Amino acid sequence: MIRIGDFSKLSMVSIKTLRYYDEIGLLKPISIDRETGYRYYTVDQLPRLNRILALKDLGFSLQQIGQVLNEGISPEQLRGMLRLKRAELQQQIADGQERMVRLEARLQMIDMEGTMPQYDVVLKQVGPQLVAGVRDRLASYPEVGRLLGEVFEHLTHAGVDPSSLINAAIWHDDEYKTSDIDGEAVVFLKSPVPASARVRVYELPAATMASVIYKGAYNKFSQPYEALAHWIEANGYTVVGPNREIYLECSMPVRQDDESYVTEIQFPVAKRA
Repeated sequence: MIRIGDFSKLSMVSIKTLRYYDEIGLLKPISIDRETGYRYYTVDQLPRLNRILALKDLGFSLQQIGQVLNEGISPEQLRGMLRLKRAELQQQIADGQERMVRLEARLQMIDMEGTMPQYDVVLKQVGPQLVAGVRDRLASYPEVGRLLGEVFEHLTHAGVDPSSLINAAIWHDDEYKTSDIDGEAVVFLKSPVPASARVRVYELPAATMASVIYKGAYNKFSQPYEALAHWIEANGYTVVGPNREIYLECSMPVRQDDESYVTEIQFPVAKRA
């Protein structure tokens, strides 16, 4: 028999780790001296310890390793676990590569501007969202307020307080326009309400969004929009649908030059092929 210290040197595994493996039943000593508490192992236990280390190196948790060693799983079951771990690692590599692209883009931006970027763009998953909305052709972007008024009036008649709900604009054009703008005003609903000839009640689809939070006046929207456009291009994405402006904080009556407003601007994106 080999004392734990010598077994630690032989296996190149710390005493602390060997004791922990004993506690969780992964590798128990062959004998424990009742008087001294010394743990003893044998050379025959080295193959089991090496298998623990090998599976741990492949990314398996100690619980999964215990299942492999103690429950006698079949080769097919082990093959399935290895394939699943391979898929997890492939996803981690892909996520790491995308994170590296974002990091390089941020470094380039700092190098170009000589300072920290004013706007932080994040990628977020947005689930399906129930809305009530009115869509129309507008002479200017601020005119979306008129459409919001229609939605508010409809909700009030339906017994819903629109002041407690978040509202937004959806811009359906593929480009910036100075007139004949395809705009939609929506209010995010907590439960369904009846529709009308003008007000449509439907579910916005889930999407991957490039998003930025902007605090400032509506007449300076060009700044966060430019930051989003640069981020989308630099990180290898493309816009795949109409963008949204979510008005998180806005006092009434609406003013285009109020610097206290808080808006989230979202663009649905997908990786370029």
